Amino acid sequence: MPEETLLALDYGTKKIGVAIGNTLTRQARPLEVLVSSTRDQRFASLARLFDQWRPDRIVVGLPLALDGSEQYTSMRCRRFANQLRGRFGAVVELVDERGSSLEAQELLGTNEADDAMAAAVILQRYFDSLPA
Repeated sequence: MPEETLLALDYGTKKIGVAIGNTLTRQARPLEVLVSSTRDQRFASLARLFDQWRPDRIVVGLPLALDGSEQYTSMRCRRFANQLRGRFGAVVELVDERGSSLEAQELLGTNEADDAMAAAVILQRYFDSLPA
């Protein structure tokens, strides 16, 4: 597999956690949290990140119910992933994000939400699922 740079997004309507990693090291790290009040601001911030990092692939956390079924936020997330494909021509992978915020809090040793760390957890799950 050729080396690829990946951005991971923990999507929310108010905040998007962002993480970065590559297929060579298979290590994810939190990057930043995008806070935007409008859709245009959100996509302008994403365009800046895409220009800066030139990712080969985007990993988006898919919110599922505890039993693995889809919910309203799953649909919104799938729509967001489709918008990324359309606007940026990006290859987008959806990854189950159940428990990623709790795992991020455990890693940070805090009860505060950290969307960038949750994005790193999601990306690490993706890397861990790749064949050796």
